[in-house]
Amino acid sequence: MTRRANVLGMGLIGGSVAAALRANGWHVTGSDDKPDREEQALAKELVDAVGVDSGAELSIVATPVSHVAEGVRHMLASTSGVVTDVGSVKAPIVNAIADARFIGGHPMAGSELQGLDGADADMFRGAVWVLTPTATTSDGTFELVADVVRQIGGDMLALPAERHDQLVAVTSHLPHLAAATLLSLARARADDHAAVMRLAAGGFRDMTRVASGHPAIWLDICRENQPAIVEAIDAMIDGLSDMRKIVSESDSGTLLQRLNDARSVRANLPGRVREFDDVCEVRIPIPDRAGAAAEVFTLAAELGVNTANFEVAHSVEGDRGVLVMVVDATSVDVFRGGLIARGFKPAITRVV
Repeated sequence: MTRRANVLGMGLIGGSVAAALRANGWHVTGSDDKPDREEQALAKELVDAVGVDSGAELSIVATPVSHVAEGVRHMLASTSGVVTDVGSVKAPIVNAIADARFIGGHPMAGSELQGLDGADADMFRGAVWVLTPTATTSDGTFELVADVVRQIGGDMLALPAERHDQLVAVTSHLPHLAAATLLSLARARADDHAAVMRLAAGGFRDMTRVASGHPAIWLDICRENQPAIVEAIDAMIDGLSDMRKIVSESDSGTLLQRLNDARSVRANLPGRVREFDDVCEVRIPIPDRAGAAAEVFTLAAELGVNTANFEVAHSVEGDRGVLVMVVDATSVDVFRGGLIARGFKPAITRVV
């Protein structure tokens, strides 16, 4: 039986989600407030139909972040299935929606291309896809969306919404604003020195590449995630002020240490999903209640536990299921300790 999904919002991410689902055998119905985008999505065979499929088991809202909550409410009212979104700011959305059928999401992927011309079914392959379950999110909702994320190639990570927003402010939003600031500085200097742009190569181009993204989406992002972004900017200002002091005082020892530390951090940034050579299976009995499985995944994220695979096995009788996770063996001990501290009773088996 063909699985069915809706995608609301036919932009770059929405089009890519639609394409990824279709590539995995789903029947996808797409909609957008601009009819020409719906026609383009059909012409590009990113969707099978236009409109809203009331019987779809999954609906993905891919509108600008300031309209996501409205879109989620519309899909919850118009369909009987699970609803998620792909917005890059989460707290305002999940705080506005209290429904067992909804879970917030954010794929950490994109393109310098704009709109459906950049839609790519492989965009999410190996990319981190954050899910932000709340106390009202049912485990069934969490399991379905997590399984779909894995199906289209994403690396699922569960985080509280507020924590997500703080982290992306530093890792995504601040870099874009910093790049825009650097380019403004270069342009101002170019007014006085025509050669400056010809010198803007190498590291400068690498550092400012993110500024080539679509500018309009950042208006919504900065408005919706304003507190976390302002906090990140303040921290950046403090860091630059400290660096200014080091440079102005010719403190070569401290400068070298800072640069070495930065180089080490950069070298250890994780890449995309990798296969683990040494893994353990962790079986965790969980009560059949909202939030239990999500609590385990959130703990794994907090402890830095790398998860290679997972499934939820439901008991035929009783109200308990078993969450089976395959995790990196190097982190299994700390994971077990965290689970026990929270009242879970994990069983660990090394996978040979």
